[in-house]
Amino acid sequence: MLFICYPKCSTCQKAKAWLDRNNIMYTMRDIKQENPTYDELVKWHATSGLPLRKFFNTSGTLYKSLFLKDRLPGMSEEEQLRLLATDGMLVKRPILVGDGFVLVGFKQDEWENKAGQFSE
Repeated sequence: MLFICYPKCSTCQKAKAWLDRNNIMYTMRDIKQENPTYDELVKWHATSGLPLRKFFNTSGTLYKSLFLKDRLPGMSEEEQLRLLATDGMLVKRPILVGDGFVLVGFKQDEWENKAGQFSE
């Protein structure tokens, strides 16, 4: 599994601790150092089944400084995906990418249902 996080984020730290506690194997990727690509985001969005707005870090300073709350409704999905691919700090985290699923944000019950089956 691929675990995409921002190591300084407290929610990401909780998710990592949960993965470790449950002996779930993963590859960690720092979202600030290696931003998700447009192609990855397209695939993850389709796999997740989530509305695209769920991929935006709405509490982040970059989101707010770009006035995305007002701008996103007028943007196409492609424009939104291309924007997300420009800076990892726009992307909600953590993201867990597994075989046939993508989880965005850390909700322990969702992670237990999807990722818990991969514990050793």
